[in-house]
Amino acid sequence: MTSYTDLLAAIAATDTGFTAHVTDDWRQGRTTYGGLSATLCVEAARRTFPEAPPLRSAQFAFVGPAAGDLSIQVKALRQGKSTLFVAVDLLGEQGVATHGVLTFGAARESVVAYGEVPCPVVAPPEACEWFFPGGRGGPNFTSQFEVRMAGGARPLSGGAPEYLLWIRHRDPAARSLSALIALADTPPPPAMTLFPSFGPISTMTWSLDIVGLPDPHDDGWRLLRSRAETIGDGYSTQEMAVWDGAGAPLIVARQNVAVFI
Repeated sequence: MTSYTDLLAAIAATDTGFTAHVTDDWRQGRTTYGGLSATLCVEAARRTFPEAPPLRSAQFAFVGPAAGDLSIQVKALRQGKSTLFVAVDLLGEQGVATHGVLTFGAARESVVAYGEVPCPVVAPPEACEWFFPGGRGGPNFTSQFEVRMAGGARPLSGGAPEYLLWIRHRDPAARSLSALIALADTPPPPAMTLFPSFGPISTMTWSLDIVGLPDPHDDGWRLLRSRAETIGDGYSTQEMAVWDGAGAPLIVARQNVAVFI
């Protein structure tokens, strides 16, 4: 199994951007796991613009499948006094696989402060059962994570389309912001709780906002809630949020997912 740290360490700079190799244990079906695709875009942008302010927001379109040898192209769209907008394309043999638009923004003083992303009260990870059978079931990439069920329903259970999961990288060195993004797309779409049988799905778009940074010295567990809002015409919209173990919000996000059942 290729660890998250080793995979990112192997990203190489070229004359036109970067190259990366994604092994089969990071695949979801015939393509690279979406969370890793997003992470590769973020890593390439950070390496291109090492002096950029913190990442505040990102939008990803998962255009097509790609795995194995990939290339990454980065382009600045606009740079101001406090913000930087960057476009990133992750490409495989068939062309663009993921297109990202990343927004970096410096912190500024403000008289306004508000936060309302309440963290659910749940049992600690060690008191929760595995979400995937035996702790390692599911698509290939899920072997990279520990996933425990803190609430919600399971796929095919007929329960309300919502997951509440503790998730942690198996790689103990995966503690960066990009590692958090890689983790935040782990569970299958909550629409699958209503599936009568397993069927294919494909995430089309993912929009996320970074509202906090993980403590690099905590135990690595993140609580993720994902809830379907609408399911119809072969598509599902879902809201998502990620907190650290102390209940501080880290990411709020949305996805649009194609369902083929």
